[in-house]
Amino acid sequence: MRIATWNVNSAKQRAPRLLAWLEQRRPDVVCLQETKLTDAAFADLFAAELDALGYAFASHGQGQWNGVALLSRVGLDAVERGFADQPDFATAEARAISATCGGVRVHSLYVPNGREPDSDHYRYKLAWLAALRDAVAAGPADVALCGDLNIAPTDADVFDPAAFVGHTHVTPPERAALGALLDLGLTDVVRERWPDERVFSYWDYRAGMFHKNRGMRIDLVLASAGVAGRVAAAWIDREARKGTGPSDHAPVMVDLDDAPDGDLGPMVPPPSAR
Repeated sequence: MRIATWNVNSAKQRAPRLLAWLEQRRPDVVCLQETKLTDAAFADLFAAELDALGYAFASHGQGQWNGVALLSRVGLDAVERGFADQPDFATAEARAISATCGGVRVHSLYVPNGREPDSDHYRYKLAWLAALRDAVAAGPADVALCGDLNIAPTDADVFDPAAFVGHTHVTPPERAALGALLDLGLTDVVRERWPDERVFSYWDYRAGMFHKNRGMRIDLVLASAGVAGRVAAAWIDREARKGTGPSDHAPVMVDLDDAPDGDLGPMVPPPSAR
């Protein structure tokens, strides 16, 4: 079973690329973030095309901001939008959706950015992550948390740690919140597979950051022991970040039991040597 997670930064803008990518990579389960579409608009845009490709889908959107979705060719059961006691910022935000796919409870997550340390948005981010931990702890044993977690787990997951001092994504409280999820027995499967490699999933659009490979690894798949033990390949589909009109994120790919393209990684294709 191939699981993929991708912050598409507007599903409408990325629709042609997304559909072509689905045909090329043929993932069995896809977690999307930052769809920026209402549920009705997502269905109008994708229902026929996804059905033709063999995908059932469920979305949780609000239009313009946020939005998450799940696509599956291996079942889409017990769909839940949001999670127990999920906090909101001013109004409800569409940041989480989960379902059972092929026997695994899969979560598509778009964690709040946090904006500035010690701001209301930052405190909201930490509260959101704490509530997520409690919800996952009370849930099924076989689980995969997939998405844009907006946290770089360690300094090795940013291109230059000094450039991020005083900014979100790398602060000790954020990393501690991520650690609390891992303490549930979850594994960061890409880092487990590639412990010493330079691996990124996000590159800013500005200043040629992608071509210079000055990025961050903030898109993660955290899997329970029963799921992590099945990982045959885990890699970043860097090809999807190339070309005209890409998202600023690349998909994270995890193959369970069998790796149809081989044990690829950590980023495919690798960045040019500089």
